[in-house]
Amino acid sequence: MAPSMKYWDDWVEPDDMQAMWSHPSVLKEWIAAGELKGQKVHISRNPDGQPYLTHVEMRAVADIVIEKHFKNKLDPVMVCAIAEIESNRQPLAYRYEPKLREASTGLMQMWQSTVDWLFKDLGYEEYSVDWTTSMLYKPFVSVYFGVAYLKWLSTFENKRRSEEFMVRAYGAGPKDATSKLSQTYWDRYLGAKQTLPSQRDLPTPQTPPQTAISCVATSEVLATTSPGRRTWIYWDEKTSGEDMNEMWRRSDVKREWIKSGEKPGKVRFSLDSEKRPYLTKIELKAVAEIIVWRHFAERGLNPAMLCTIADISSQRLLFGPDCMTGIMQLPFSTALWLYTDVGYKSYRLKSIEDLTKPFVSMYFGAAYICWLSHYDGRSRSDQFVVQAYRGGPQGVDNPESGPFWLKYMSTLPQYLLTPKTQPGGCSIQ
Repeated sequence: MAPSMKYWDDWVEPDDMQAMWSHPSVLKEWIAAGELKGQKVHISRNPDGQPYLTHVEMRAVADIVIEKHFKNKLDPVMVCAIAEIESNRQPLAYRYEPKLREASTGLMQMWQSTVDWLFKDLGYEEYSVDWTTSMLYKPFVSVYFGVAYLKWLSTFENKRRSEEFMVRAYGAGPKDATSKLSQTYWDRYLGAKQTLPSQRDLPTPQTPPQTAISCVATSEVLATTSPGRRTWIYWDEKTSGEDMNEMWRRSDVKREWIKSGEKPGKVRFSLDSEKRPYLTKIELKAVAEIIVWRHFAERGLNPAMLCTIADISSQRLLFGPDCMTGIMQLPFSTALWLYTDVGYKSYRLKSIEDLTKPFVSMYFGAAYICWLSHYDGRSRSDQFVVQAYRGGPQGVDNPESGPFWLKYMSTLPQYLLTPKTQPGGCSIQ
């Protein structure tokens, strides 16, 4: 029988608990939930009363374990996605296999025999192995040994292995990494990876200070650098010369910019009442239409869908409402997957900062929409695409996706093209 689990402090070593409090996203979430430093922190419970880790907590545990014990050599997003499909982030998850006469346990669903082997034979000894206790129910212990196993798989048989091999081998064993069973596991993993929320892209304790604060600093766009002097955010700093020339060639954009006193080489972003930079609707339409015309014309993608998703996701704010991933609010890990694995390389993508560039954010948002439109080899409806954009292809029925679709439908008419120029439909033809 699984033990009861009420407080984080009872299941986490003191130094790991301190690391959790030092993680910016966890600190923000716990304080918002009414937790107090110096007092025990409650573990969240689902509607069935089972304890679970929030997405923020799960990402933090993965971040801390990988940075502390594996020198940042594994991807925490991979760990979070595996935990998602293995245990649904429930630390007390338990699955008994009668044929093996053994159970997999905890967030990462590790086997006792595998943990014994990692501990005794491979020297992973940061956490003690004591089977008289419920050690694999402990979040940090489970993640530590799960990451250790992934690390071993990454060089299986002395070969550098791909993400796909590691994931499929984690689910089915390295000898069955090319089996149909492991293919199903890989598909589930990709789906889980897409549903992970964008909180995973927030700065972590290991992020260099200049990176961690850059987004926050630039959201204060009118920061005073000296008495009577202000620093603005400029289009030219966030856009290639080629794309800026295309923007200036559009009569509606040129008219708006000249009316605002802008000049080539020094075009300022508009500011809202909180002094946050944003795109006007004319600018947003221009970016969407240029991206579609250049890169997605043959896919039948309508710019109106891009504009509408950007509007309801980010409120057209350059850095997004929570200073995360730009006007399209696409998680960096999703954009990176599109860039590295799917082959969308028209714009360079090296860090989350790239997604604060309007053309880059719009390009990868459009790429994701095109991928969703034929998810699982089927032509998908606008409603599926929009709800999947919000909740992932396996989360189209989650509580947030329905309202997102309704908001999309009410906002869409603002961006629909005129009958003379509209290519037909409202999204993917």
